[in-house]
Amino acid sequence: MAQGLWDGTDVQKDAYTLILEAIDAGLYKPGDRLVESELAERLGVSRTPVREALQRLETQSMLTRDGRSLIVASLDHNQLSELYAVRTELEGLAARLAARHATDEEIRVLHGMVRDDRALLGGDPRALSRANKRFHKQIHLGSHNRFLVQQLDLVHRSMALMATTSFAVEGRDSVALDEHDQIVAAIAARDGDAAYTALKAHISSAFEVRLRVDAGELKLR
Repeated sequence: MAQGLWDGTDVQKDAYTLILEAIDAGLYKPGDRLVESELAERLGVSRTPVREALQRLETQSMLTRDGRSLIVASLDHNQLSELYAVRTELEGLAARLAARHATDEEIRVLHGMVRDDRALLGGDPRALSRANKRFHKQIHLGSHNRFLVQQLDLVHRSMALMATTSFAVEGRDSVALDEHDQIVAAIAARDGDAAYTALKAHISSAFEVRLRVDAGELKLR
């Protein structure tokens, strides 16, 4: 595989997964143009799997047409609201089920994630955003419901279409980790209602911050 954009990437991953991960990591942002020949060269593969991957991503609304070019899609205000409405309910359900089904070991992992993530406070917002995704994924897995995990994977894939992370807002990182603490405490107490409420409030808070950023009320650092 060609080095550069995907240095250190698992060469067994297919073109679709690699391009999706590049979008998720912010290597390609909403509005960026994806060129089949350039991607094939960077990935060290023929153009056929890249073409198939781009077609699949377009079908999934991750990419959109701009004339003859394919660009990374973006979310307008209504789409963002719809996405957060679905995410809020599904994440809340995952927390409720995790309070019921997560093993003691899984709960200790969640506690450890929150503890370790505090070392990232005040640093790179992208690093904390990646840690946040790992935390939420662990809750999804703790629900022990494969169908819910699949739906949340789809939701989080669409979250990659947001050009910025709310963790780039001054003070949001500390507040978010306090909210994570509350979520884990509720799961550890096996209180499904409290876990559901805490996670829904966490997502609602993140959505409000994002709306305030879009409105120009809050600035990114």
